[in-house]
Order: sequence, then structure tokens, then C-alpha cells
Amino acid sequence: IRFICMKKIEVAVILGAGFGKRLSPITKEIPKPLVEIGNETILEKTIKLVKKLNLKKVLINTHYKRDQLKNFIEKKNFDIDIELFEEVPEILNTGGGILNMIMENKNEYFLTFNPDTLWNENYIDEILEMENQFFNSNSKNILLVVNKDKSFDQNLIGDFNLEADKLNKTKPLNFIYTGCQILEKKIFKKFNNKSFPMSEVWNDLLSRNELMGFESKVNFKHVTNYDIYNKLLKNN
Repeated sequence: IRFICMKKIEVAVILGAGFGKRLSPITKEIPKPLVEIGNETILEKTIKLVKKLNLKKVLINTHYKRDQLKNFIEKKNFDIDIELFEEVPEILNTGGGILNMIMENKNEYFLTFNPDTLWNENYIDEILEMENQFFNSNSKNILLVVNKDKSFDQNLIGDFNLEADKLNKTKPLNFIYTGCQILEKKIFKKFNNKSFPMSEVWNDLLSRNELMGFESKVNFKHVTNYDIYNKLLKNN
């Protein structure tokens, strides 16, 4: 079953355009996806996971210090089809950035990643199970969420509550969005502004009780800010 399902999602989307202001002063010199932990950039960790999931193509948006990202990807030669989307002159925010990348793509379903989570192969089985749940429940959008007890950064507050595979905003909000989701292109059909946050799409789905969640059991490490970055360096 997994094999059949995995064929349905062929394209990963990685969000690489942000300014990474909370990681200053590092991000004064480099874009956030090129921040290193354990001698490897967080972007590289993300692409390695995409390859292990046997996806065929990666779409990455760029804006801040985009030449550095472009040079890094060319030099690394990741042996997977990577297409870069430059957001110029303006950055398009998370929702606008994803929509801009997938608009012309022939695929209907996409797996998206924020690279500021430290992705690794422990997530493979969970993402495959989440994908099965997505297709078996005819979902439009499913988010990989984690209980905040499993967060390395204990200052992170929850984003959602998870009940019977559905996300809602009823308190307590014990679940954090990990930065990985599966979505169907048509969830964007109401959204025609160029720049908007992904949370607007989620709120639209939440209002109809249609936003799915899948609980991750992996210890959640997220490069939130400069302080957490330094703690993660010591931890790795």
C-alpha cells in the first residue's frame, strides 16, 4: 500500500525564502537554510530526507541571499531534480510562496517542508503513514504535528489541538506544527493575492473542520532562534 501511495506524491516543496531574523547575527552573512548543525546545512538535511522518500522533484523558493542558495545547490549536485523559484522583488510569505511554486506544476499533491526543523530518516515511516492517512481519508491538507512535550525548545507554544485525526484551535493547544505537510493544490483556489501566510489557508479549512493532523513521535528539534541554535550545536 505504501508503495502505491508514494507514487501519488512526486514533488517536495521546501521553503527557503525567509530572512531568518531570529537567527541573527548568523543570517546577516548567510540565508537561514545554509545554517549548519553537525557539519551539515539544514537545507541538506531536508533534501536528504526527500531523496530517501523517493520523490522525483524538489521545488525551492528563494529571496534573501538567493545567490548563495543557488550556488550551494549547483555546487552540491544533489542528484535529484531541483527547481528554484526566485521571489523578486517581493517575498511572497509562506502561502503565496507555495502557491507560486506549484501553480504551473502538473501534479495535484505536494509534500512541503520548512527546513528549520532538523529533518532526518526517523521521519520516513511517519511521513509515509501520514500520506496513507491523507489519501485514505480523502483529505485536502494534513499537517505533521508533535506534542510540545517532545520539543527541544520548551519555549515553543502549541499551534493546535488534535482530536480524532482533526486539528482544531480548542484549548489547550498542545500540538506544534513540525513544518511538514501534505496538501492538494485545490486548497488554494480561493486565494488569489500574491502574498499571504499559509495560516490563512489552514484557518479556512479549520472553519469547516477539514484540517487533518498526524502525530509525530520523533523528538522535535527546531532552529527557532540564535539561543536555541547554540544549544542544538552542543546537543548534536
